[in-house]
Amino acid sequence: MKGILGRKLGMTQVFNEDGDVIPVTVIEAGPCVVLQKKTVENDGYEAIQIGFGDVKANRATKPETGHAKKAGTAPKRFVREIRGVNLADYEVGQQITADLFQPGERVDVIGVSKGKGYAGPIKRHNQHRGPMAHGSKYHRGVGSLGSIAPNRVFKGQTMAGRMGGERTTVLNLTVVRVDKDRNLLLIKGSVPGPKNSFVTIRSAVKADNK
Repeated sequence: MKGILGRKLGMTQVFNEDGDVIPVTVIEAGPCVVLQKKTVENDGYEAIQIGFGDVKANRATKPETGHAKKAGTAPKRFVREIRGVNLADYEVGQQITADLFQPGERVDVIGVSKGKGYAGPIKRHNQHRGPMAHGSKYHRGVGSLGSIAPNRVFKGQTMAGRMGGERTTVLNLTVVRVDKDRNLLLIKGSVPGPKNSFVTIRSAVKADNK
């Protein structure tokens, strides 16, 4: 397992060797700094803590500043942990760059999905609408809310509400190109979140090895 943090810049398209168009998401991946190594003895599990994107000194708390100072770096805006790594391959203060991944590798991308605001059950849960005839008088409502016997609505019922803005993982995406000089990863397909949002890229946990 390996991983890196980055920022989603947007989407574009590239051509492969056969001349086929491939839609890709451009991600500014790194450079990231290893802020801490978590061990079983001290923390109960193994992981590395990495940070991406500097924070202005006057916007960082003293604990954040002191934590980053141990790694010889500035406080970071986006900090996450990557588990399942070989701790011997990393040192506190080490930089991780985009060439951690190679073209053709499968990755998972984790981000926060775009917020859609308040949405009805058709948009939010893909429910069907009612008959559109004039006599129906029921077109885009929530539908049945369940059994009569408990005299209440069960928790988790699919109703209207706020949509999006949730942690989302897209599995088994393919790295198309790596630009080490500009710290860019081009990943086939779409990834969660709006432009300039932070994402985590890690080795695919369910790779189909195609």
